Amino acid sequence: MASRLTAEREAELYESVLDLLREVGYDALTMDAVAARTRSSKATLYRQWGNKPELVARALRHNKPVTLHEIDTGSLRRDFHELVGLEDDCKLEKDSALMRGLMRAVHDNPDLHQALREVLIEPEITGLDQVLRRAVERGEVRADCPALPYVVHMLVGAFVARQLVEDKPVDKAFLGNYIDAVVLPALGDPV
Repeated sequence: MASRLTAEREAELYESVLDLLREVGYDALTMDAVAARTRSSKATLYRQWGNKPELVARALRHNKPVTLHEIDTGSLRRDFHELVGLEDDCKLEKDSALMRGLMRAVHDNPDLHQALREVLIEPEITGLDQVLRRAVERGEVRADCPALPYVVHMLVGAFVARQLVEDKPVDKAFLGNYIDAVVLPALGDPV
């Protein structure tokens, strides 16, 4: 994306997109509404992002400024807890609700699914793979550990199951406990 927007303007625009998304949901979100909310022209939005799925995916990516591959504390447990520590409970709750809504929208919008996979999901999986590879290289996790391919599923499951099973939002305490009680023991309990 060749942007002529300043970083500040782009960040403001992304925040407005996420606010609108939380207010009306993906299906009711329109480029007209984004243009009005951000005092932009639709032509500018389409020139910068091409379509609504790309704009939404980029806004979500921007909302996650630190990625897993940037964290390297020298310990898998500390890497996971460092990532959790960067979040705040209010943001986690808002983001969890937003992602649940988008997961519903993905079923009817293959372009959204593709944009989310390319811009948000695949980079996160790549970052998680790097964190896990470093843990294997340090000898914290066996290279043949059968749980390695399922770590991403375990982490996504934490977000989905908490609301579904307990009707409670995901928070830092839950994630920290989940990592210690579920993810790390599945990987051989690296310290």
